[in-house]
Amino acid sequence: MFMFKKIVSQFLLPLPVVIWFLLSGLVFLWFTKRQTLGRILVTCGLVLLYLFSHWSLADRLLSPIEKRYPYEERDLVTDPPAYIVVLGGGHTSDPNIPATSRLSTDTLSRVVEGIRLQRESPGSKLVLCGGTVFDPVPEADSMYEVALQLGVRDEEIILERDSKDTKDQARLVKEIVGEASFLLVTSASHMPRSLALFEKVGLSPRPAPAGFMSKAGQGWSPGAYWPSSGDLRKTERAFYEIMGTLWGRIRGLL
Repeated sequence: MFMFKKIVSQFLLPLPVVIWFLLSGLVFLWFTKRQTLGRILVTCGLVLLYLFSHWSLADRLLSPIEKRYPYEERDLVTDPPAYIVVLGGGHTSDPNIPATSRLSTDTLSRVVEGIRLQRESPGSKLVLCGGTVFDPVPEADSMYEVALQLGVRDEEIILERDSKDTKDQARLVKEIVGEASFLLVTSASHMPRSLALFEKVGLSPRPAPAGFMSKAGQGWSPGAYWPSSGDLRKTERAFYEIMGTLWGRIRGLL
């Protein structure tokens, strides 16, 4: 079921949807007499590509998800959590690049935020979560190496190396933290679904979102009027989280 979910979701993301429209249209244009249908499909593909790649749609889709649990400054000295739990979000174990480059952008932003919070929380432990999915090395190991290089002591780190997805992480983290208080660090867009899964197993994490993608502009930019790969990535992230939430509800996980 895990692999089925991963494969099917790839075909429902914005760029594959656009490609299906364009390819279908080209097939009708080149190999059939249904020229009008071919033109309609190609036109729809191009329009969707423009919309998916423009900030006006991308931010409208992603911002409400990220803002459900907004960033807030915390007094972690007088009310320190026992654990800082950081969820993985992708990596590679390629030994020919620096440890920081082995983590995806999402994972790196989560690890850095987790380390910041752990340093501000006296006596807390950093829990790094991520098993083997498409790479033979557990993601937690790659996160661990970065944490060590950024100054976290070995005795302050706990590794969760068996999970494949957020559902697994919630279950396995419960075995680590028990009833203790903890901060949950993951991408802002991933936070609503993560909290729901953690609460489903009886935990009460305090949200600590990282890696915000939808950001309020502080000035005018000529690029704001044009589509961009960055905005396409925002739309993709919104689609991914919406699909993940629907899948979780269908399966009774949320």
